[in-house]
Amino acid sequence: MPRRKRQARLLSDRRTRFGLLNAAPVVLYLLILFVYPIFSTLMLSLKDQAGGFTLHWYADAFRGANLEILLTTLRISAETSLISLVVGFVLASAICRLKPLWAGLAMLVVVVPHFISALVRTYGWIILLGDNGVVNNALTDSRFPGAPFQLLYNEIGVVIGTTAVMLPYTVLLLYAVMKGIDRRLLAAAASMGAGKITIFRRVYVPLVAPGLVNAGVLCFILCLGYYLTPALMGGEKQTMVASLIDEQVMKQNQWNGASALGIILLLFTFAGLILLRLLKSAGEAYRNRGTAS
Repeated sequence: MPRRKRQARLLSDRRTRFGLLNAAPVVLYLLILFVYPIFSTLMLSLKDQAGGFTLHWYADAFRGANLEILLTTLRISAETSLISLVVGFVLASAICRLKPLWAGLAMLVVVVPHFISALVRTYGWIILLGDNGVVNNALTDSRFPGAPFQLLYNEIGVVIGTTAVMLPYTVLLLYAVMKGIDRRLLAAAASMGAGKITIFRRVYVPLVAPGLVNAGVLCFILCLGYYLTPALMGGEKQTMVASLIDEQVMKQNQWNGASALGIILLLFTFAGLILLRLLKSAGEAYRNRGTAS
């Protein structure tokens, strides 16, 4: 009863009513443009051809060629996230050591290509990685063993293209975290006799770990639904879920199956966000335990 009284008193407050009135357009906007489309997609994925309830489309997504495409999507997303983290960590660390002017210029080099059309960037990679592209010609002219290599229309080409797209996100997130690290902690560890490897492993990496987790999960989630680069730089064995959805809608007119695949991608996104939350909670608990000890 006291809780109900507090709620009634809160609703009777003028500032509360004014706040709810201001929030109403935003809530209506979210309901119309986000909640309703997702709910409609969910209902469509649960209907059969006759309009009855069915789980056939979800079962179909987890068997045969559809299951292989789903596993390929997860594998390429994981590979892209891992490579983006490694390359982004090296780039962000190098930029952090530069003077402010040069660091700003380096960040421009990293970020500006992101504002170029993804289609233009993808065709740029196709020109670079083709059989007669810049990379293979350079390797062939230098008499590199095995050149020219097949760098397009396979998983290597897809991972290179998606990594180039995801790298600016990774560098930005890691750079923000690394710039916020108090360098006096590293100096204090060095003054106590810790070597460079020990400082990196036991001081620097734990401080950067939240940024690594955020960047990795973000890259993974973005790669799950990425369409353009895998479609242009991959082959039949590198078909991803976004391409399968496009084929089912545009060629097969199979909206129910495409809706089921879309809901599955959404669930994977939620799973990634939940994993991010759990990792953050585990990291905070570990840091608190270390502080207490």
